[in-house]
Amino acid sequence: MGGQEVITVSVGVILQKEALLNNIYQSFKRMADKTVDRGPWTGCAVMFLQSLCPGVNLLSLYKDREQGKFIVFKVIKLTLTDSAGGLGGYEILKVHDADPFLGVEVKFEDVAACQQFLESYSSGAVRQSLSQHACRLLALSQEFTVETQLKASTHILDLYLDKLELCLQHIHLSQPERLRDEEIDHLEQQLQTQALRPAPQSTPVTQEESPVPSNSFKFQNKVFEDRMLTATDVQSFSNGVGRQWKHVGRALGKSCRALKGPAIDNLAYEYEREGLYEQAYQLLSRFIQAEGRAAKLSRLVKALEDCKLTSLAENILDIQPRE
Repeated sequence: MGGQEVITVSVGVILQKEALLNNIYQSFKRMADKTVDRGPWTGCAVMFLQSLCPGVNLLSLYKDREQGKFIVFKVIKLTLTDSAGGLGGYEILKVHDADPFLGVEVKFEDVAACQQFLESYSSGAVRQSLSQHACRLLALSQEFTVETQLKASTHILDLYLDKLELCLQHIHLSQPERLRDEEIDHLEQQLQTQALRPAPQSTPVTQEESPVPSNSFKFQNKVFEDRMLTATDVQSFSNGVGRQWKHVGRALGKSCRALKGPAIDNLAYEYEREGLYEQAYQLLSRFIQAEGRAAKLSRLVKALEDCKLTSLAENILDIQPRE
């Protein structure tokens, strides 16, 4: 009898511990699932960057050259815009020397933006975006590769990327200890000034412009050869469009029956759990499947123009941006 009592008590203790652990997990999960509608959500993470490309030192560029500082900041800003699903939900607080790394402290103000960033980081899309923007803005002739590390307080999030809720919890618990750095304010203003700068007026041409060939299209006064969309186009679109995928889908739907009516909302519902990348991927895949040979690059670029996503169109067309 005494042995049975010991076994009963031991089982009871184990069950109590399991219940306690389950309560802790559920509280973590509720914190991770919290949205803006239920209350404010903030958190802080630091992304460390180190170039693995010979002759390109991000830390030296940021520290030693005024123009280099702005270009590196622009690369970081464009990458965050791509990976967090737009311009909102986060802000850069400080870029600092973490030799040999360049440290980027980011405050997240929207759990959805933070989750999208983590998914992009985990999939390698952040590194890909960094590489693409750095190659274009630094005018590199070679492929740019970068080593990254993501931390929240003392926690290295690279070790937990398969546990999204835990990463969100660590970021939420790591509250920012400073306001945005004055240097970042200056760089943000410089970026806005560049974006608002009017394009130079072209001189009037007396002769008629050459007609665009039937197998080509014009974008930003340049002629591009039209072609069917490729897997690379679909990947670039899915990585960069973020939350704007629905708007692009509706623009494509003006001339694609498969994307009319409730089709866009049905895609959003069907692939909600997989995230924004998969929703955008399925959108363009459905467009290609429905349109076949008519699923041309020109139609996607036109839809991106209509949605004011010209930088994404430039990425897909691999256009060197104007500085």
